[in-house]
Amino acid sequence: MKVKICGITDLETALFAVQSGADAIGFVFADSKRRISPEMAKKIILQLPKKVLKVGVFVNEVVEVIQNIVNETGINVIQLHGDETPEFCTQFTNPVIKALSIKTTADLQQMKHFSCEYFLLDSPRGKYHGGNGVAFDWSILNNVQLEGKKIILAGGLTSENILRAIEITDPHMVDVSSGVETNGKKDIAKINGFIERAKKLKEEVL
Repeated sequence: MKVKICGITDLETALFAVQSGADAIGFVFADSKRRISPEMAKKIILQLPKKVLKVGVFVNEVVEVIQNIVNETGINVIQLHGDETPEFCTQFTNPVIKALSIKTTADLQQMKHFSCEYFLLDSPRGKYHGGNGVAFDWSILNNVQLEGKKIILAGGLTSENILRAIEITDPHMVDVSSGVETNGKKDIAKINGFIERAKKLKEEVL
């Protein structure tokens, strides 16, 4: 099971996550308590292995700003977490993750209109467009045809519920932010525990 640790703001945590087995590191460039500057993101990315996906998270940002940050930092995957249109998502050469808020089965139909490489399925929005620590009803994905779509499951994931989440949804990747934090800060013990369980438990499911 591939794992993305999102909302990284410092080099030490990023390196620890990668050493623990993280396949992707997420940097938030939108309004969030986890927002990072392009300068700091660049410093971190320069120290990360090439094989690790470096994901830039944007919310209703203009193309020029996104492209400038991508060029400056070395971000190699763009996550669009706002109200971006299908047409907007086609304006980049980098792979795009389109985040969708899922409340009912009908919300999954949005995927038909996008031609993105990945779809991140998240819980309904709270104060921020993501990272609110709330899970949606995973059973919504039961009996839904998702062949050919790389699904990233997000929203309220923790070490305690990751097995159930994987069993129900069988995603391409799982994404966690607040679920590996203590008092609003990334907790390396929780990061290690989450990654270990996500990867080990996937083997058990198989």
